[in-house]
Amino acid sequence: MSKQIGVIGAGSFGIALAFLLSNNGHEVTVWSRSQASVDKLIAYHGNEEKLPGVILNDSVKFTSSMQQAVSGKDMVVLVVPSAHMRETVKLVAPFIDTESDDQPIIVNCTKGIEESTLMIMSDVILDELPGARVCVLSGPSHAEEVGKKLPTTIVVGAFDKETAKEVQNVFMNDVFRVYISPDMLGIEIGAALKNVIALAAGMADGYGLGDNAKAALITRGIAEISRLGMAMGGKFESFAGLSGIGDLVVTCASMHSRNRRAGILIGQGKSMQEAMDEVKMVVEGVYSAKAALALARQYDVDMPIVQGVNEILFEGKSVEEGITELMIRERRIENSSLDW
Repeated sequence: MSKQIGVIGAGSFGIALAFLLSNNGHEVTVWSRSQASVDKLIAYHGNEEKLPGVILNDSVKFTSSMQQAVSGKDMVVLVVPSAHMRETVKLVAPFIDTESDDQPIIVNCTKGIEESTLMIMSDVILDELPGARVCVLSGPSHAEEVGKKLPTTIVVGAFDKETAKEVQNVFMNDVFRVYISPDMLGIEIGAALKNVIALAAGMADGYGLGDNAKAALITRGIAEISRLGMAMGGKFESFAGLSGIGDLVVTCASMHSRNRRAGILIGQGKSMQEAMDEVKMVVEGVYSAKAALALARQYDVDMPIVQGVNEILFEGKSVEEGITELMIRERRIENSSLDW
């Protein structure tokens, strides 16, 4: 059954999801903040700069009016940078009645943690829209590949199975497989923190380290993510799944990853700002790094890779110093649950 869907955010992933959803037979309206950007979207019928070659169906509408993008929709898909999530939801809120039985499902596709509050994105949404029907869509899903209809598998987390299954049905097709899960917290923590580890993996690549080092960063990175996520209440299965190890592997290994690309540039000697300017997209790992370290301290969880990334990004430590400090840390058992 066709749904009315508003996609809030016209970056690469917003356009990729609009492409997917319209091809699935749904009526899609894409919102972008300025009329100038909307004019460009209309002219190309897509985002020529951020997702070239992906042309959306003629039925897709573009608007800078939040009312037009949200009012009367069955589903609202949020695809905005984490730093702008709260202000965007404030714009959405006047057009959603959370006391109505007909309120839309809010699908969060943003991977990040709000630095000032240490909230995951779903909690930010609920803070501004109490009672909203919120879920999260996450997993290894580069926009460039979704736009080419290459096989992709993701997971939808929701508070109730009915919501999860409805989103599953709307998004899923023969090249976009959707699983469901009740562990929204675990999914969002995995999604946010993998960007920080991807920065580290990129730094290792840029500095010229080999596959051994990359494998170690991915493996020890998921250990750090899992420790924190489980301390916060997430489930181990999520960190071993698509939104954990799945998203971490693709983000650490692919040149589609803006976090890895930024890390490579930093590993080659560029500053954080120079790297972000060259990537020309939002590097979420930079925004999540401080929040991840603050959460680690709050929950008393050891996260040496996350700490090292923060020191390189914000305290002037060199990549070489960061690597050396990781390698000469105190000797220890790999898994504290296994002992003699």
